[in-house]
Amino acid sequence: MVIPGFSTSRVPMRIRLYIAISITLSLTPLLLDTVEESLLKSGSSRITLLIVSEISKGLLIGLMGRMFMLSIQFSASTIAMFIGMGAMPGTPIEGQEAVPALVSLITVTATALVFFTDLHLEIIYALLGSYDVSPVGQWPQMKMQLNDIVRNLSKAMFVSIQASAPFFIYAVLVNLAIGLANKLTPQIPIYFISLPFVLLGGLMLLFIVSDEMLILFMQGFRDWLLNG
Repeated sequence: MVIPGFSTSRVPMRIRLYIAISITLSLTPLLLDTVEESLLKSGSSRITLLIVSEISKGLLIGLMGRMFMLSIQFSASTIAMFIGMGAMPGTPIEGQEAVPALVSLITVTATALVFFTDLHLEIIYALLGSYDVSPVGQWPQMKMQLNDIVRNLSKAMFVSIQASAPFFIYAVLVNLAIGLANKLTPQIPIYFISLPFVLLGGLMLLFIVSDEMLILFMQGFRDWLLNG
């Protein structure tokens, strides 16, 4: 319900519920012995606490996955601002807020790559492996969970900075050049004249570095799944 791809508002709630039930039924034979032992020793009140504990663990895994999607969305928003598309709202796809078309393009492409590379299956493997790290009946250790959240948030932000760094340099150089030109010719509105050329240069730079940018995101997301 919260992992990247499935948790988008474009996927109907009923479909997400069916997917959650299907994954639960498919994992039940693998986890039945582990879970059954804890359930037989518990009363009705204890079972309720176990359900709350397991839901919190699943939400934590989904939250850490969402951090990478939010980082690529943040990176795309900064890129759109750097190349002059920040004030051009488009149709929202991943969320509810209107964002520039460039943001929707990058986030949807990153989400599609998660499915094309079968990383959504790795998320299910991570969910399955969480029962070995934190057995049923054991409440999440808040200090360890907070450390994991901070570590993964740092990784996600580092990936975001790496992806948007070329556009930051581009924005600094272009705005410096425009400022100098404006000082030399104050009679001409250089800013309004140069905006289409700034946008064209930014889109050309995006065409050049888009592959590496998405590769950085996929590598960071994959490293979290395998080692996080």
